[in-house]
Amino acid sequence: MSSKWTAADVPDQSGRVAIVTGANTGIGYETAAVLADKGAHVVIAVRDLNKGRTAVDRITRATPGAEVSLQELDLSSLDSVRQAATDLKATYPRIDLLINNAGVMYPPKQVTRDGFELQFGTNHLGHFALTGLLLDNLLPVARSRIVTVASIAHRRMADIHFDDLQWERSYNRVAAYGQSKLANLMFTYELQRRLAADPDAQTIAVAAHPGLSNTELMRHVPLTNLPGVMKLAGLVTNSPAVGALPTLRAATDPAVQSGQYYGPSGFQEMVGYPVLVQSNTKSHDVAVQQRLWAVSEELTGVVYGI
Repeated sequence: MSSKWTAADVPDQSGRVAIVTGANTGIGYETAAVLADKGAHVVIAVRDLNKGRTAVDRITRATPGAEVSLQELDLSSLDSVRQAATDLKATYPRIDLLINNAGVMYPPKQVTRDGFELQFGTNHLGHFALTGLLLDNLLPVARSRIVTVASIAHRRMADIHFDDLQWERSYNRVAAYGQSKLANLMFTYELQRRLAADPDAQTIAVAAHPGLSNTELMRHVPLTNLPGVMKLAGLVTNSPAVGALPTLRAATDPAVQSGQYYGPSGFQEMVGYPVLVQSNTKSHDVAVQQRLWAVSEELTGVVYGI
């Protein structure tokens, strides 16, 4: 294996079922495309079915014979999450990979259909609910993995604001995004601990982040509407294909262990090829992880059986 881990290092995925949320564009699409090329049956779980169909067509044109299917999933609606989970569990009795990739970043203040702040509700609570509802189809599967995509933003202005989780008193979209990404990591670490305590579980929980990746996720970043800014961003960020590599490594590298976190190797983990990285001290606070877990079960109504 080369020192620079690339898509060429992804092992054969034949016979495996991989669900990738938000896979119609960006790093989610690139992740799905590589997994399909390596033989996995990939389920693209997206809110916009038209964009999803376009992604499926692109992948099957690039890899004739690829097994790619589509599942409607709106992570900002718990009803949609429950319906998607029901459909997926019925269609795929065994799930090898669940990649919690979809997300929103820096939008103006909005709430989900269930009244949650959009970033926390989509990036964390939606994935928390989906994972819990699909868990029974993952647990018995050897080498199964749950990969949740976090962000270097968990280090900046990030805390879990239990006194105002939904940002009802005031709204800072950067801090709200950071909270949702810190929650992704805390979810992964608490899930890993619970899986390790279950003698029958064959699933591991891993996290990854893309560094700075030039994708549609950046559309709400201030100044990106100015002429030339996105072209400049393309020079100092990972392409979506490179940005997807930490997720792919977390999902497929045989050496990956539960509770690990993968990100780019370059300066401040902003660009580069995937390596094992460390999240901040706050993300490892067990008491806060457990409190967040309890609150998440209460808000979503999804109680894990582990």
